[in-house]
Amino acid sequence: MGISLSGEGRHRRRGRIAVPVIAVGLAAAVSGALMMSSASAATAPPRPTADLGHSGPSTAELEKRVAGAATADDTLAAKSTASTARTASGTKSARIIGGSTTSVTSAPYMAQLWYLDTKGTSTTSDDVSFFCGGSVIAPTKILTAAHCVKGFNWKAHGAVVTGTSTLPDVDGHTNGTVTGVWRQWNNPSYNSVKFDNDVAVLTLAYPVTATPIRMTTAGDTTSYKALTQAKVYGWGRTSSTSQDISQTLKTATLPIQSDATCAGKYGTRFIKGHMVCAGNPATGSDTGTTTPCNGDSGGPLVVAGRIVGVVSWGVTNCVEKGAYSVFSKVTSYVGAVYPRVEDANLNGDHLADLWLRRASTKIGYEKDSTGTGFGGAKSWGNWDGVNVVLQTDLNRDDYQDLVVRDSASGDVYWMHFVPKPDGSDGSWATKKIFSNWKSRTRIITPGDVTGDYRPDVLSVDSAGALWIYPGNGNGTFGTPSKVSTGWNQYNAIVGHGDFNGDGKADLLARTKTGVGYLIKGNGKTGSQAFAARVKVRAWGGFNTLVTPGDVTGDGKADLMARTPAGTMYLYPGTGKGTTEIFGAPKSVGTDYKQWDIIG
Repeated sequence: MGISLSGEGRHRRRGRIAVPVIAVGLAAAVSGALMMSSASAATAPPRPTADLGHSGPSTAELEKRVAGAATADDTLAAKSTASTARTASGTKSARIIGGSTTSVTSAPYMAQLWYLDTKGTSTTSDDVSFFCGGSVIAPTKILTAAHCVKGFNWKAHGAVVTGTSTLPDVDGHTNGTVTGVWRQWNNPSYNSVKFDNDVAVLTLAYPVTATPIRMTTAGDTTSYKALTQAKVYGWGRTSSTSQDISQTLKTATLPIQSDATCAGKYGTRFIKGHMVCAGNPATGSDTGTTTPCNGDSGGPLVVAGRIVGVVSWGVTNCVEKGAYSVFSKVTSYVGAVYPRVEDANLNGDHLADLWLRRASTKIGYEKDSTGTGFGGAKSWGNWDGVNVVLQTDLNRDDYQDLVVRDSASGDVYWMHFVPKPDGSDGSWATKKIFSNWKSRTRIITPGDVTGDYRPDVLSVDSAGALWIYPGNGNGTFGTPSKVSTGWNQYNAIVGHGDFNGDGKADLLARTKTGVGYLIKGNGKTGSQAFAARVKVRAWGGFNTLVTPGDVTGDGKADLMARTPAGTMYLYPGTGKGTTEIFGAPKSVGTDYKQWDIIG
């Protein structure tokens, strides 16, 4: 799918093949920087002193990368992908032929992924450059294919363009927003030979304002029913006989095919449960064929407004008679991807950290995770006058926020870091979000409970009722919904992330007799928000339970538990919603008795 594109005085723009000659990308939209301004407060809560800013490449550098990737010779792209998978029937390949031109308003989440690595030499013979597609699934998160990410340094050499229907010009200028990449993740089980587990997430250096698209849910079967109509979007190749990609975003409608149909065409190369194929059988030529093609890799397959597939692979030149395009089956990867959307932390390395206050001095501190323990304490200044400090990321800008309750008034504040464009000397904004919560027995910030990708705040009132305050993604909240009563039977209710691997935020609760329960999230509101509790462990020997998120970096939410004597244990998450929910505990220190707030 695409229109030939050329630039004056430059090489004609070609389809960049990310990894194999197999897949190619779709594009997406987004723009701007999401920043919250300070709001006046009735009291003067503590002011954080930590600078969480991180710098990214300049716009000029990003445009240079885009221009270089867009005008590199096709032979260079071929060299950079020569090691990608080959099968008995040849090299896998994916892209869009056919379809129709559309605007970014029809798919505002579309993103262009441009990559250029000159290897630091003046010659172009060793350059690595390519183009992929992706989808904005949170203000700083792009869902794409692992073959577009693994083995490449996107922070050093990549650029992401959002918020536009058209590709940049030959100088890398765009009417959209160009953003650098801060972190990258690909499914650790990705197999570059089979293109199995072909999903990845790029974390942007700064948030964009595109409306994100949600992934389908874990366990979804309806979206994959044979002949269900799905939409694919991209800027990929428009013809099997030309390498030219489309300057304008295009879309096509493809029917989902059954696993039996896909396996009938591809045999064991099609991995049931991990892949889904779509489209009518190719005719053997451009005529009568509608299919993704080179340049569409990493882009979304959409059903009912949710991503159900990520463009992964297909046949060489895309139109081989009887061929279908193959996508990573998103329902199988929600549990792996969600933690990467929920991985904001204090020092920006995707490992969840601890925030603590020393009881004797009321000084706040940050202790950064090392993956197996925690580093030394970093001072955040005086934090007297508060009795709750919880970590979260209410605006999903990938900077860790704090939710803080004032001891005297019971007012609750949202503290969030506002970076400068160059990442230096950012500032903290404080906004009062709830008034007079002094009698609330529990406040929890588990992430997105309602399933709309916007983190929420939960509280238990004095009567024992649990309430969900659905976040709007900007420090404001919708109408609260009541879950149920009886929550004062627990002397601890905590949560931060997904404990059972289904991509939905959960809670952990402990009764006054020390029995621990997993309360699984359903991704809904009100009385339907949580499933029946599951008894998992006895936690009676601890006086504090803390859930900062994924401390170990394996994509599974972990638990911290402190004994009255001050020994802190790390219980690594297993992703199992049973008595085996956590692995064997490991002590991370014996001096934790000194802290009166740990969040």
